[in-house]
Amino acid sequence: MIDIKLIRENRDLVKENIKKKFQDEKLPLVDEIYNLDIEYRDTKLKMDEMRAEKNRISAEIGSLMRDKKIDEANEAKAKVSEMGEEIDALTKKEEELAATIKEKMMVIPNIVADDVPVGKDDTENVEAQKFGDPVVPPYEIPYHGDILYNLDGLDKDSSGRTSGEGFYYLMGDIARLHSAMISYARDFMIDHGFTYCVPPFMIRSDVVTGVMSFAEMEAMMYKIEGEDLFLIGTSEHSMIGKFKDQMLKKENLPYTMTSYSPCFRKEGGAHGLEERGVYRVHQFEKQEMVVVCEPEQSDEWYEKMWKMTVEYFRSLDVPVRQLLCCTGDLADLKYKSCDIEAWSPRQQKYFEVGSCSNLTDAQARRLGIRVKGEKENYYAHTLNNTVVASPRGLIAVVENNYQEDGSILIPKVLQPYMGGKTKIEKINK
Repeated sequence: MIDIKLIRENRDLVKENIKKKFQDEKLPLVDEIYNLDIEYRDTKLKMDEMRAEKNRISAEIGSLMRDKKIDEANEAKAKVSEMGEEIDALTKKEEELAATIKEKMMVIPNIVADDVPVGKDDTENVEAQKFGDPVVPPYEIPYHGDILYNLDGLDKDSSGRTSGEGFYYLMGDIARLHSAMISYARDFMIDHGFTYCVPPFMIRSDVVTGVMSFAEMEAMMYKIEGEDLFLIGTSEHSMIGKFKDQMLKKENLPYTMTSYSPCFRKEGGAHGLEERGVYRVHQFEKQEMVVVCEPEQSDEWYEKMWKMTVEYFRSLDVPVRQLLCCTGDLADLKYKSCDIEAWSPRQQKYFEVGSCSNLTDAQARRLGIRVKGEKENYYAHTLNNTVVASPRGLIAVVENNYQEDGSILIPKVLQPYMGGKTKIEKINK
C-alpha cells in the first residue's frame, strides 16, 4: 500500500505508474481516493473542532453552577449533549470513510522502480546477465519425471491415489538429494550471516492481506475450512507477519533471516499442473531469505540477495541467469523483482527456480511495521528471495548432472549431506 500523500500531492505520478502496469481500470480509483480523502480530513477537522468546543463548554458548566446561573448551566448541558450526538455521527462517518479509503488504497499498486522494464506480461521480461556456461551434452537427456522414475525416485501413481493431481512421492536417494539441497541451503545462508528460522505454516487472514494483494491470495492460498487460517504459499508470508504491528528499534535493523517451510499453492489458471513431472505442483519445500531494513538500505540488500541465489546454484554447477521482471509481471506490492532461472540442457532454455523482490514499505504499511525514529517514526522496508525451492531446484541439479548411463553425479557441496555418496545409480527394472 502506497503513502496516501502521493495521491494528495502527485496524482499524475500514481496514474502513470498504474498505466505502466497496464491496469488502466484502476485509474478512476485515484480521483475517488483523492476526493474521499478531502472529505475524510474535513470530517476529522470538524470533529476535532467540535470536540474542543464541547470540552470548553463542559469546563464552563461548573463555574456557571457555582455562580448559580442555573438556566445558563442547563443550556450549556443541553448544548454539550447535542454536540455529543453530532460528534458521534462524525466519528462514525470518519471511520466509514477511513475504511473505504483503505479498501481502495489496497488495490493501488506500489510505485515501481525507474529501472523496471515496461512490459505487459512475463513474455516481456528482460535478461540481465548469465552466470556459468550452459552445456548441452552429446547424448539425449530424458524428461525429468522419467529420469526420477528410472532412479526409483518418483511415484506419482500412488500420490494420485492418496491426494490427486499436483502431488508426488519422492523416494530413496532422490528424496535424500532433495533434502540435501534444502539442508545445504540452510547452512549456506547461515554462513552468510542470516538467522535460521522455522515459522508457522499457517497464518491468519489479516497477515495474508498484509503480505499480498487480494488477487494473489485468491489465486494462491488454501483456506482452512471453519477457521481464520490459511496454508502458507511461501515462508515469506509468516516471516514478514512476524513483525506485524511492531515498533522496531533502529539499532536492531536490519533483520536478516532464512526460513524453511513446506509451501502450498493452488497453481490454478492457465499454467495448469504437470501430469508426469514435478515442475508445477501443489506442494513443495523451500528455503527462503527475508530482510527487514532501513528504507535507504533496501536497494543494496536487493542486489545482495539475488546474487546469493546465483552463488548457491553456481556452487551446484548449475548455470543460471538473472531475468528482470517487467511492470506487467510485477505483483502489486512489488517495487522491483527479478527471477533467477536455471539452465535446462534437455529443453535448451532457462526456467525459473527463484524470485527476489523489494517491496519497499508496501507490506510494512499494510502490517503496521514501523521503526522508532529520533524525530518521528517511519515504515521499514521488506524484501524476500528464494534460496532454493524443491523439487524445481531438484530438476535443475538432476538435468545438469545427468550422465549418459542414466546416473546422476552428486555435486561436491551436497555429498556430505548424502553420506559421502558421489553418484545416484540407475536402477534396472
